[in-house]
Amino acid sequence: MKGIVGTKLGMTQVFDPETGQVTPVTVIEAGPCPVVRVKTVESDGYEAVQVAFGSVPERKVSKPKLGQLGKAGPHRKLVEFRGPSELTEGETVTVEAFEPGERVKVSGIGIGKGFAGTIKRHNFSRGPVTHGSHNIRKPGSIGASATPARVRKGIRMAGRMGGKRATQVGLTVHEVDSERNLLLVKGAVPGPKNGIVEVREDRTHGGS
Repeated sequence: MKGIVGTKLGMTQVFDPETGQVTPVTVIEAGPCPVVRVKTVESDGYEAVQVAFGSVPERKVSKPKLGQLGKAGPHRKLVEFRGPSELTEGETVTVEAFEPGERVKVSGIGIGKGFAGTIKRHNFSRGPVTHGSHNIRKPGSIGASATPARVRKGIRMAGRMGGKRATQVGLTVHEVDSERNLLLVKGAVPGPKNGIVEVREDRTHGGS
């Protein structure tokens, strides 16, 4: 499993000098990510690799996390990528691990949108606006009366929208800039500008 952690810098456009075709891309400043630990079936019951990202002063990291990071030193993010890997402890993952045209999936914390009603949050339809209706943007019935005489769990209602982990699959690496540690991914990825994202190879959508 190939993976790297980075920061979403924002979106821009790339023009093809020959055809003039415009491609919308998300610019991700990824790595370098030192490999902290490699898990195996023998020692941990499954295969995975842990990488660190975002070097910070030692005072900003707790002692337990500092011990977990080991020789990699103080970093603000520790991410585990599950699956078999050829990496070893002490190696560093860079954007050179990816190639243009490779299929990837990107995970991050989506943009929080605050408290939202059912129409915006769950795509409910509004009620009638004529004949004195008071049900224009209300959610409507949320359950039966006598049985079960309560609101069941999981009913879609108004509440906090966004701010949850999301994964965008089926993306493509458009360009790799190893000098500036940049990955240009075709399309949009979850999260706000300067948000931390995880880039993995996408084997389920034609990835290698």
